[in-house]
Amino acid sequence: MDILILGPGCMNCVTLEKRARTAVRELNINAEIFKISDYAKIAEYGVMKTPAMVIDEKVIFYGKVPSVDELKEYITKGVN
Repeated sequence: MDILILGPGCMNCVTLEKRARTAVRELNINAEIFKISDYAKIAEYGVMKTPAMVIDEKVIFYGKVPSVDELKEYITKGVN
């Protein structure tokens, strides 16, 4: 599973990346997390508000920073 965190590097983006790493670790799943901060690349996903999360090339959400528990739900749905 590939998880992308889209955002320019603001505090919300940093927080989302940390929470996503925590969620993956707690779920004990095999996933790679990548940070994408290039605006052109972010726009390719149709995201106009960051931070955003993409799981296996599908935009899961944008413009918010979910809790670790909420992220675990998103990731679990992406695994199935």
